[in-house]
Amino acid sequence: MPSLHTSFIGIFLVFGLNATSSAQQKNIKPIAVEPGVSLELATYRYSVISNIQYDLSFDIHAEKSKAISATESVDFNLKKNEQPLQLDFKQSSDHIKSIVVNGKKMETILQEEHLLIAQKQLHIGKNKIDLGFIAGDASLNRNNDYLYALFVPDRARTVFPCFDQPDLKSNFLLTLQVPADWKVLANAVKKDSVVGKQQTMYHFANSDKLPTYLFSFTAGKYSAVKEALGNRNAEFLHRETDPKKIKLSVDSVFIAHQNAIAFLESWTGIPFPFQKVGFVAIPDFQFGGMEHPGEVQYKASGLFLDEGATKDQFIARSNVISHETAHMWFGDLVTMEWFNDVWMKEVFANFMADKVTERMMGSETFNLKFLLDHYPAAYGIDRTKGANPIRQQLDNLQDAGSLYGNIIYHKAPIMMRQLELLIGKENFQKGIREYLKKYAYGNATWNDLIAILSQHSKVDLYAWNKVWVNQPGRPVFDYTVNYSGNKISNFNITQKPETGAKRIWPQVFTITLVYADHSKIIRVNMATEKVVVKKASGLAKPLFIQFNADGMGYGLFPADQALASRWFTFESPLQRASAYINAYENMLNGRYFKPEELLNQFAKGLTAEKNELNLRLITGYITNIYWEFTLPEKRLALSAILEQQLWNAMEQQTLPNNKKLLLKAYQDVYLNEAAQSKIYNIWQKQQPPTGVKLTEDDYTSLALSIALKNDTAVSVLKEQQERISNIDRKARLAFIAPALSNNPAERDAFFNSLKDRKNRQKESSVVTALAYLNHPLRQKTSVKYLPESMELVEEIQKTGDVFFPQSWLGAIFGSYQSKEAAQDVTSFLKNHPHYNPKLKDKILQSTDNLMRAQSLLHQP
Repeated sequence: MPSLHTSFIGIFLVFGLNATSSAQQKNIKPIAVEPGVSLELATYRYSVISNIQYDLSFDIHAEKSKAISATESVDFNLKKNEQPLQLDFKQSSDHIKSIVVNGKKMETILQEEHLLIAQKQLHIGKNKIDLGFIAGDASLNRNNDYLYALFVPDRARTVFPCFDQPDLKSNFLLTLQVPADWKVLANAVKKDSVVGKQQTMYHFANSDKLPTYLFSFTAGKYSAVKEALGNRNAEFLHRETDPKKIKLSVDSVFIAHQNAIAFLESWTGIPFPFQKVGFVAIPDFQFGGMEHPGEVQYKASGLFLDEGATKDQFIARSNVISHETAHMWFGDLVTMEWFNDVWMKEVFANFMADKVTERMMGSETFNLKFLLDHYPAAYGIDRTKGANPIRQQLDNLQDAGSLYGNIIYHKAPIMMRQLELLIGKENFQKGIREYLKKYAYGNATWNDLIAILSQHSKVDLYAWNKVWVNQPGRPVFDYTVNYSGNKISNFNITQKPETGAKRIWPQVFTITLVYADHSKIIRVNMATEKVVVKKASGLAKPLFIQFNADGMGYGLFPADQALASRWFTFESPLQRASAYINAYENMLNGRYFKPEELLNQFAKGLTAEKNELNLRLITGYITNIYWEFTLPEKRLALSAILEQQLWNAMEQQTLPNNKKLLLKAYQDVYLNEAAQSKIYNIWQKQQPPTGVKLTEDDYTSLALSIALKNDTAVSVLKEQQERISNIDRKARLAFIAPALSNNPAERDAFFNSLKDRKNRQKESSVVTALAYLNHPLRQKTSVKYLPESMELVEEIQKTGDVFFPQSWLGAIFGSYQSKEAAQDVTSFLKNHPHYNPKLKDKILQSTDNLMRAQSLLHQP
């Protein structure tokens, strides 16, 4: 809670009493002054405030320990003057140096993260607040020679006083004073600059209308590249030093932006809606990307690839660029009114990015990528006891970060594709175009969109919306088939919820009847609890039946065990991928397959599966089952066989990327001395197996594995660090290294250091380090961290970025299987009955495999 100067306490008490008394006289309910931004406060401010103009100036020095002095003017219109005005600022009052309201200096009254402005100092119509202050710098992500502003969802108020809510869109006039050798990028175009000996002052033009969470800038020692994108000039800032990565990546990044913009302009019928195109690659960025207009921020490692990159990495780069570009229309042009609809901007960004992928790479690759990208991730949350609906309730913006996760990023696009199928692609596009034009540069809700789409559909979208959007969980499908002689007499499919109240998921999927010389595909429209598949009656008895071979359906489908022997003979990569995913999901539910059986079945495909994306899927499932669903005493015996299978498959596969995936899986699972020797020699001599291309990042990954699995290899990380020339990657490895120390006391010290917020600044590095710290080979000494790790989540949710609570928990619990770990979780939740419900859900989501392991491994 921000401090309040003692000398102002009396003033505030009188202020509060006067405001309350005035409000009571008018029968107006006073808005509570409370931390965060409550829905009540946001609703009131939207009703009375308009035409906001910010004029901000920041004086930034190279020394990140030196405070950033700032000035600000906020101009706005006030429709009513019924309440004291609350201006959001999550800092202590000593950060405010001066405040002038409508030309009159006032004393600072800061309570519960809000600057309070008395009614008597305001008036109906135009108002102006001038401030001098010290900027909060946590959300400015200051590093030794660069910084970047990242304010989503409610972090702008931690840096400067503002109306921090998405439906008060504003213009921003920005001035930055930075070290003379730094470059800058912001939402608007640079207007001019004033060069001094030590610093340069940059003035930017007025921005387009933006919510505070999209206002951003970056400054630092960057390299700048400028290229034309059609009739626009675009600027790209980065800190990459590897000439190969620069040569092979920069042009591709510009081309990917151009392709995405061209597609989206065509599909939406709306030209690129902002004044400039600009983007920056940031080392160890918290997200894959963030969609600030004019200054899109990306994780550098996702943009800069080299000749050793896999097909999946290239597709992922294209996808994240398309995702952030789609946000220019979906989220930036039209913004949600309140962050309970944050999923809307994310679902459209993902959905439209997938459409760009389909246009660029063809429908076959698109359908497979859609299945692999979205279904396992969505199932990973929706099957758990902590599953959340796509649309969630949000009472205070300070809790908005807890809404983010795989449901809005991965289940929502699946839902949207089902919706498009339901109403038809043409009607869907017409509705979306109408929605974008109606709410351009404004705000809208999901119900606004449903109302428009309903005009283009005969389906009751409100009933459909209730189960798909407003409720969590997935359906479980079962079937019965009867035969008369060698013919199907009847074929029935039923659905029920995996957990919770009875409900129906209307959706479309296929069943495939597999015969010796052909297959018969039947489309099923599952709009009720039970469907009779009339088209199956009279057909010959099949050898096997595969559900959801086209990957369109969502839920847990039956898995014919006999079909598993035929997986790798299916011609369609999509059909194979759907079978792999469904088998794994059924294994987790104790249906059809036991863990070791499924691992062995997947291992048979290491040579047979030629599709790179599918090979990545099954090697991921193999390593997951190996570490999470195989008991330690069995794992060691299994490892020798699995190591040999992986190495043999790597030698037999012909495609370089397939070989690399198999080497990576080998690196993940190896335990035996012979395998240790192979991995060490590859790293030491930097000579990969024939046909495999390894990059600097790959050798760093090998060094980390060696340090983890061989306690005598203490010099490996030090030597690897000396091999790295890039200062940012060198710093990352230095940060992670203590988590792999062979000294338990040093690992303890590293974990304890994370209790201090400043040591959690590099969230991506923290997550990587935690995964090594809690690796199965270290869990005898790391299990003691679990209670404190859960204790820290509430603070992490308040101080970290939006994905950090989930990624923190995922890195910690990602591979535990023991009874002790499960008991720690059960005890923690029992001893914290009033724990934040959304954070409790995230614990339940992250520990789902741990809890399933108790029944799959530890039950008699």
